Amino acid sequence: MSRRWCAWVMGMLAFVAVPDAVRAAGLQPLPDIRTSHRVTQKYTCATGRILHVTYLTATNGQSFAVLPVKGKQMLFVNVMSGSGARYQAGSYTWWTKGPQGTLYDAMLGENAPPLLSDCVTIVR
Repeated sequence: MSRRWCAWVMGMLAFVAVPDAVRAAGLQPLPDIRTSHRVTQKYTCATGRILHVTYLTATNGQSFAVLPVKGKQMLFVNVMSGSGARYQAGSYTWWTKGPQGTLYDAMLGENAPPLLSDCVTIVR
């Protein structure tokens, strides 16, 4: 399976949203999926940018992340990962491991640098 095809499929899956997440992202709610847990994390990235990411867990076990990409709130869906937690929305990947996160855009190429790197959770 090609990487581009996987990114497309994962992007399409991102439209399956939870009501809280879709309201945060400005999308239409889907009443069949309910959230059981919601946490907002604040990250500071290598560029100095502050990033607010809301993580949602649905009662059916699905996980989502809502974060801004290029000025727009996007809904990411959790996908399989060998290490850490990986969330996908279209060509974008938000990958976390422990307190760190990195944002990638597959459309920029396999060897392209991340859009945001060295993002670290700010403990409140």
